[in-house]
Amino acid sequence: MRENSKKSVQEWLVKGDHDIETAQFLFEKHGHTDIIGFLIQQAIEKYLKGYLIYHGWELKKIHDLQELINEATKIDKGFETFLDSCINISKYYIDTRYPGFPTRYSRQEIKKSLGIASKIIEKVKRAIR
Repeated sequence: MRENSKKSVQEWLVKGDHDIETAQFLFEKHGHTDIIGFLIQQAIEKYLKGYLIYHGWELKKIHDLQELINEATKIDKGFETFLDSCINISKYYIDTRYPGFPTRYSRQEIKKSLGIASKIIEKVKRAIR
């Protein structure tokens, strides 16, 4: 991997870490679940983009976790287990940005999404060490 690609991967992961750490902090402090959901979606997106760039993928300006998971599955079939969850988590990106969409999610749903995010993050970290 080229040095600038390695740096780019690390930058994506650091941004993802900021998002997931903030989501976890807000969850512990009973913060707004719509914002926590948005941060979860962003963390997963950034980790998947870092993983894909690591494997030579050319960056695309997309936010759809389903598409990113499908790309990751081409490299490692194990990502396929996250597809349904990521389809659900993708809604947090749209729902929190525009009026007229739900703005509160149950803490149980958010806790589950945090768990999925943690599993994806750990899988990516193991894969690119």
